[in-house]
Amino acid sequence: MKWYPVPGIELTGEPFIKKVKLSGKGIIIIGYENNLYALGSTCPHAGAELSGGWCKEGKLICPFHRYAYDLETGKGDPGQNDYVDSFPVEIRAGEVYIGIETFWDRVFN
Repeated sequence: MKWYPVPGIELTGEPFIKKVKLSGKGIIIIGYENNLYALGSTCPHAGAELSGGWCKEGKLICPFHRYAYDLETGKGDPGQNDYVDSFPVEIRAGEVYIGIETFWDRVFN
């Protein structure tokens, strides 16, 4: 797993959604109820940009058709049969890092 620093995130406790590009992937960093989450930035249902969505009851809501994705796992609600990628998040010395699995991680695991 390779860890990437995410600049420009202030941990104030206020909710936020910020889109970043790391290792060629569009990822949204979500601050919700004093936790940080990282999910893929595109809705698999209709291709909507999820950074325009909002959080409700532990789920990210897509702004186009209101599909919901679990903040921890990326799994869609029952009946959706879809998901968005989820990524581990760490805070190191006040800086946010996102872990992205590499090609070699997939080969050897």
